[in-house]
Amino acid sequence: QVQLVEFGGGLVQAGESLTLSCTASGTISSIKAMSWYRQAPGKQRELVASITRGGSVNYSDSVNGRFTISRDNAKGTMNLRMNSLTTEDTAVYYCSAEVERYLIKNDYWGQGTHVTVSS
Repeated sequence: QVQLVEFGGGLVQAGESLTLSCTASGTISSIKAMSWYRQAPGKQRELVASITRGGSVNYSDSVNGRFTISRDNAKGTMNLRMNSLTTEDTAVYYCSAEVERYLIKNDYWGQGTHVTVSS
């Protein structure tokens, strides 16, 4: 129904910036909220930022003020601008989309993109 693909991961130095992109395909109009999650080695997947279809955003405390989430509903894309990266930002970042169809909510996930921040 919905397919998600992330782009933009890589290796950067602490203090640098990086932008991640997510492209959705399929029933894009059914997507409600979209989110960026990340999972570091040995840790559970955590929510980084989310954005509603109307553009309301939320950030985790660890990234608030440094990261910016945005989306283009028509294009089915979502971005995460990451500034002032630290080694603690190292993780696999996942794009997620919440789809509601006939009052049933389903979450769709991308394959993940690696972000490694070196000191």
